[in-house]
Amino acid sequence: MKILRTPESAFKNIIDYPFKENYHTTSDGLRVHYLDEGNPDHPLVLLLHGEPSWSFLYRTMIPILVAGGMRVIAPDLVGFGKSDKPAAQSDYTYAKHIDWMQEVLDHLELKNINMFIQDWGGLIGLRLLTANPDNFATVVAANTMLPTGSVTPPQAFLDWQNFAATSPKFDVATVLQRATTTTLSDDIIAAYNAPFPTEEHKAGARVFPALVPTTEKDPESENNKKAWGVLTQWSKPFLCLFSDQDPISKGGDQVFQKLIPGTKGQEHQTISGGHFLQEDAGQEIASFMIEFYNKN
Repeated sequence: MKILRTPESAFKNIIDYPFKENYHTTSDGLRVHYLDEGNPDHPLVLLLHGEPSWSFLYRTMIPILVAGGMRVIAPDLVGFGKSDKPAAQSDYTYAKHIDWMQEVLDHLELKNINMFIQDWGGLIGLRLLTANPDNFATVVAANTMLPTGSVTPPQAFLDWQNFAATSPKFDVATVLQRATTTTLSDDIIAAYNAPFPTEEHKAGARVFPALVPTTEKDPESENNKKAWGVLTQWSKPFLCLFSDQDPISKGGDQVFQKLIPGTKGQEHQTISGGHFLQEDAGQEIASFMIEFYNKN
């Protein structure tokens, strides 16, 4: 496996990201970057990002969560942010992404995890939870799902899947801008493009949409069905914070609230924003999370 590492110089001018770097090297030699902010003795919240973002997405939420009494862990998925980037699309599978993140959780010996998931953060995070349900305390889900391939995805997702696979130009920051309702500054645009100095660095970002189970023939379809078997018995607190302007995940919150017992009695919210609602309403989301943790 050819492994690429974005040079540190690519990140030197990033603003509003004052966090200390931490790294763990996986069993197959990949260096995974993660943030670890706040008092290590405080309750833990794990923030999992999706495609094609990185932990920079959580920069406005982390200070509020820490001030609210939380320890925050925010990893960069393999292929994204400051984590290593295998150069071939074939190096990435859904199962490998789960294994890579499980290694990080094991390395940090995380227990009683309060998890926030968005986009691919949910596809990975919910599989981590259902494999080790005793290690998780609560879930906050935002614009995400755990697809089994038994339901045809919305056309917006199929169009996105096709674009990622075939577009001659794949500008990551443009993808982020099109999926937010706020105008991203030049500094923010630069931060989202920083991890990808060449097209070769984008293999993970390019292939990620193709790894989403869209038919029951997908290699992870059956495993996701089994995971749903655990989720339908999950009675620990589960909060939905979905946005009102995301054509890809629209209605997913209703599915969670219908099928997962832990959603009952929680104060679910609809956030004004696009797919990457952390950009549009990060501080609001973090405040809702603190209220949720205090209540539960």
